[in-house]
Amino acid sequence: MQSIIRSLPNKPGIYQYFDKNGRLLYVGKAKSLKNRVKSYWRFTPKLTPNPTLSQRLQKMLLEVTSLEYILVDSEDDALILENSLIKQLKPKYNILLRDDKTYPYISINHSEDFPRFEITRKIIKGKDIRYYGPFPGGARVLLDSLYELYPLVQKKSCIQGKKACLFYQINRCLAPCEGKIDKKDYKKIVDTATKAIEKRSTLIKMLDKRMKTLAEQERYEEAAKTRDAAKTIKELTVNSTLDLAALEDYDVIAIDYDQSRGIIIKLFIREGKLIASDHSYFRHSGEVDKNEVYSQVLLSSYKATTPVIPKNILVGDDFENIDEITTLISKIADKKIAIKHPKIGSKTKIINVAKINAKELLENKKNSNYEKILEQLQVLCSLLETPYTIEVFDTSHHQGESSVGGMIVWSEGVWQKEHYRRYKLESKDEYSQMREMLLRRITNFGEIPPPNLWLIDGGIAQINLAKKLLKEAKVDIDVISIAKEKLDAKAHRAKGAAKDKIYTSDDKFDLLPSDKRLQLLQLLRDEAHRLAITYHRNTKKRAMTQSNLLEKKGVGKATLKKLLLHFGSFDALHNASFEELKAITNEKIASMILATK
Repeated sequence: MQSIIRSLPNKPGIYQYFDKNGRLLYVGKAKSLKNRVKSYWRFTPKLTPNPTLSQRLQKMLLEVTSLEYILVDSEDDALILENSLIKQLKPKYNILLRDDKTYPYISINHSEDFPRFEITRKIIKGKDIRYYGPFPGGARVLLDSLYELYPLVQKKSCIQGKKACLFYQINRCLAPCEGKIDKKDYKKIVDTATKAIEKRSTLIKMLDKRMKTLAEQERYEEAAKTRDAAKTIKELTVNSTLDLAALEDYDVIAIDYDQSRGIIIKLFIREGKLIASDHSYFRHSGEVDKNEVYSQVLLSSYKATTPVIPKNILVGDDFENIDEITTLISKIADKKIAIKHPKIGSKTKIINVAKINAKELLENKKNSNYEKILEQLQVLCSLLETPYTIEVFDTSHHQGESSVGGMIVWSEGVWQKEHYRRYKLESKDEYSQMREMLLRRITNFGEIPPPNLWLIDGGIAQINLAKKLLKEAKVDIDVISIAKEKLDAKAHRAKGAAKDKIYTSDDKFDLLPSDKRLQLLQLLRDEAHRLAITYHRNTKKRAMTQSNLLEKKGVGKATLKKLLLHFGSFDALHNASFEELKAITNEKIASMILATK
């Protein structure tokens, strides 16, 4: 390895350190590979770690047996590639952040005659688009409340019609499709609704009034729904005395950490007022590289598709890559962006607010009950690391038909429902279905980073399959499985009594039904099963509806079976062209199928 290090080129790129088992230990970027990698080592009398490095890096270098590198055209490319590889490959000594959220905004296109408010996470093409947000939570509730309380055009299709629909009859729309309201008067409604987005206390008062009216009419279910909407919108408002004199927009990002956990907190300031906040946690192995954390957070938060990137981004600490990241995000945003760590003046107050909140949230997170269970599970199954984030997979089908899969995510003791995934599967047998689903998840590691542990419903065959796929992808994730106890050839699911078996690559465990580790894994497995079976039922129900519709149109069962065998699914069948359908059947049936679209 010493000869490789000495011969490294003086060019930008990324470098990867591996241990004796070929496990990826660390990914780094460099403006000059030659200078950067050499700085890790002392060459006399033999190759040893540089004693000036942190203990974490020295420990890592003692495990290194090989080095690989990739040349790129520029330092910007190196930054992007480094961030991507850390997310995809989960190196042992890099800090892996799962703070990869794209926040929703509420947008409206004022160039339209009768514009509508919509939720978006991406830039919308158009000159007169206005964005409100971001909304870390509650955007859908806020939007639905606007359409409930204001007579806006309710659906995209409404304005395309020429006749007033049900929304007009129930006073939810003023029927611009029939010319019952002109553009000028409709704009007044839009302006009023816009003020309600910006000053949400008005919206909350209207919802409270509506809730009381519904309760008086004994429409209790609707009243409860309205009450919950008002509560959600109240929680969107950040209570803070922070009010800057300058009416400027800022995003604020700060971090804090203890011995094993870190927190990233974000504050969103618009026109000098704090409008929203969000936070997420990450794990570390005793030392935090602030440069690595801030670089990952900023590159993940600001992309070419981000609806609004403010000109000013404040960070809680100085870090090594701040100039390079500033230049790169300015290119992405196509405007000059300033990323600064304020040391004096009013902006330090904003940083202090972020850090105080970060410290409090971090303190509240300590000593959770689930942590001991996870540590015990790590010891039992000889896992590489404590499985704070677990992904669980299950499949569902009926004799190979309507095959689907589900993945649930559990992290830091919380269901991460925004990361749940449902998969339509082409494979007919359970082993191939699991393979198809795991492969699709692996290809998505670049967007959603890998977890600490995969839990699979099945036995040793499924574990070996998962391990093989992960090895091919060069990703290190622990894999265990849980197999249902069989009684009279049926899965036994009685809570507190089921004796499911836990498998690892090398062992099998029969834990008591009262064991907290088994109960946690059963809870996770059952949630994945619920997701998969619900999706399966809905898919099967939809297929039966489509089948009945085609039969009513005159497409016989034999013909339908022939079509499905050829196209594979109803979705593919309905997306087929007239010529494709005619080639399998005839012109008459092809026309019938196209008529059902």
